[in-house]
Amino acid sequence: MSDDLRHLSRAITEGPSRAPARAMMKAIGFTDDDMRKPLVGVAHCWIGTMPCNFNHRRLAAKVAEGIRAAGGTPIEINTISVSDGVSMGTEGMKASLISREVIADSIELAARGAMFDAIVTISGCDKTIPGTVMALLRLDIPGLMLYGGSIAPGVFEGRDVTIQDVFEAVGAHSAGRMSAERLEALEAVACPGAGACGGQFTANTMATAFEAMGISPSASGSVPAVGDQKDDVAYHCGELVLDLLRHDIRPSHIINRASIENAIAAVCATGGSTNAVLHLLAIAHEAGVPLDIDDFDQISNRTPLLVDLKPWGKYTAIDLFRAGGIRLVTKRLLDAGILHPEPMTVTGRSIGEESMGATETAGQDVVHQNNDPLQPTGGLVILKGNLAPEGCVVKITGHERLHHQGPARVFDREEDAFEAVRAGQIQPNDVVVIRYEGPRGGPGMREMLGVTSALVGSGLGDVALLTDGRFSGATHGLMAGHVAPEAAVGGPIAALRDGDIVSFDVPARKLEVKLTDAELAERLRSWQPPEPHYKGGVMAKYARSVSSASVGAVTI
Repeated sequence: MSDDLRHLSRAITEGPSRAPARAMMKAIGFTDDDMRKPLVGVAHCWIGTMPCNFNHRRLAAKVAEGIRAAGGTPIEINTISVSDGVSMGTEGMKASLISREVIADSIELAARGAMFDAIVTISGCDKTIPGTVMALLRLDIPGLMLYGGSIAPGVFEGRDVTIQDVFEAVGAHSAGRMSAERLEALEAVACPGAGACGGQFTANTMATAFEAMGISPSASGSVPAVGDQKDDVAYHCGELVLDLLRHDIRPSHIINRASIENAIAAVCATGGSTNAVLHLLAIAHEAGVPLDIDDFDQISNRTPLLVDLKPWGKYTAIDLFRAGGIRLVTKRLLDAGILHPEPMTVTGRSIGEESMGATETAGQDVVHQNNDPLQPTGGLVILKGNLAPEGCVVKITGHERLHHQGPARVFDREEDAFEAVRAGQIQPNDVVVIRYEGPRGGPGMREMLGVTSALVGSGLGDVALLTDGRFSGATHGLMAGHVAPEAAVGGPIAALRDGDIVSFDVPARKLEVKLTDAELAERLRSWQPPEPHYKGGVMAKYARSVSSASVGAVTI
């Protein structure tokens, strides 16, 4: 270990030729003493459009305190975020997945430009979490990711509620099953403060994955967004990043095939979001680790579902924290022989060693024992067939059906499908098809929580849905997302017509339409790609460069 930890920043701050750079830094308050220390980035996603990241400025200040105490000089930078909950069901939702790439790109650029020696990234809403870790891998300087934490549940009519309840209440109101007054009362209490959405939706799913992967400190992800405990975690992360710098521990030392498999197992054990497939494929791409969409099915098949969490279960993320947190989940997986114990974490200890430190609250029933799983296999299933040659993702938790066959109701945009649900035009046993919403076709691969929640809220839980778009982590029911190839590139989903009989066979891992290969090929011969929605700007640039959902929808 070198005494001088300014491995990169020395080029900016040291020597007579760097006087202009030092003058610029002194203009904003840096001293000579500050510049004699390693420069450590504190990259966060604060934005005034959502609760998910609203605590990031406070956490960044605490991280900075820890960095200073440990002998570094913190430098705060920030990036963008798009609120899925706010933009859901609108054209604005197309920006959400695209923001993952912008977040990764912007943190990478700012850190390279400032020549940081190390970095802490702070994440919150869905795409900020993989985006910040993608940036860590690209930079490959000592660093870690701190998750901002979950929002507290709201309380409505004596029960805990989350944003999922509000989306489903919209469907109930449309079906005449909930008054406008009760909907308004629910809306007023569902989100009581800062923090990411409170179930095992995408944000908490990815926080679980990255703690199990080791790029976030063990026992940090479950700590709620608001409170002194989160401040303490943030301060410790500031101290910890200097330890990583002193020992030259980099993201590439932590993220490998075994740690990615641990992340997938943690997602499966907690009934996590289907978006984890997309994001972990992207992480593997950045890390140069071979990972295939079928690997998720194989790992899920050997991982029991152990944690009873919303959207399909009873409990919220804060209940998991009170029960023992993510560390208790990894301990269960370790005891079952599923968790690879050897991968290093950002604490310098292995994930096996960290998991052994789990504590369990007496009498808790959020995290089940290995001999009493909620179901014997995990929640993620990959289906293939003549409608999805490259695969699609289904989450099977709780009481979802394993078979469904019904007539297709085909829509070329999410808004049209939502209006059909609202108008009562969807019938029991239908298969709702929403296409041209994939990574390229959207562009941006919108989530369909508005439609799926409206179906459930309207009492149409026996309807199935498939899309080349995505689902929210709050989605439940028999829903197939990420259908690939997508319609915009001439995938078989583009050939579907109203009334075609579509079959889901989960045990056989099949999603098929009752058409012959010749009939599908004949329909696709006359298919023409639609005009792009955007002719310029970031949306058009993304559509030109994005890859298939089956490989993570990364830009290439």
